[in-house]
Amino acid sequence: MLATVDALLPLSLLEAVRDVDTPGDLDAEFVDELRNKRLGLSDTVYSQIKRYTDAVKRRQRTPQDDSTALARLIGRRPDAEAVFRAAGRYLARASYMTLSPVTRRLLRFLPSFIARPWALRRLRRLCARHLNGTARRVGGYVLLEVPRSVTLGTAPGSVGCAFYEAALREMLRLLIGSVGSVDHVRCEGRGEGTCEWRADWRSVARE
Repeated sequence: MLATVDALLPLSLLEAVRDVDTPGDLDAEFVDELRNKRLGLSDTVYSQIKRYTDAVKRRQRTPQDDSTALARLIGRRPDAEAVFRAAGRYLARASYMTLSPVTRRLLRFLPSFIARPWALRRLRRLCARHLNGTARRVGGYVLLEVPRSVTLGTAPGSVGCAFYEAALREMLRLLIGSVGSVDHVRCEGRGEGTCEWRADWRSVARE
């Protein structure tokens, strides 16, 4: 069976590329020249962003291999880690916005003993849907396990893994309001089975 991912995942990769490649306060006369040099400003990226945006609105899934191909393109860039981290944050913010406004407010203002279990349930759902991952609490930590990483082996070392680390960190920040350390404790690329990230749940808890 063909492996798939939520359309938000490839969209996050493309949006990060576009954001990083978009110039700041430059004169308009340089824009056309930049379009020829920067992937994020190309017509191809623009059309793909539109395609995946429409797919997200329809709650569609796309082939995982397509996302891996995008990740490989990013992995060739000298700023690959920055782009992967930007993509992870984009995915986290967009997935967080799928929660109802009422839920988002309650998670921030309810007492900790109510908000934390509720936030963990939402985190599990967001990770399962948007990252094809499993989030669970083990003692004072939250573990995110991704059996088949989209970014595995797409950049030197474990640079691609920064995507999932950034996504988990930002999800916790949004759900709880702060975040402790997030560590990449297991990596399939190092022959350790699946990729796994550990976040300090105690640091993000509001007492």
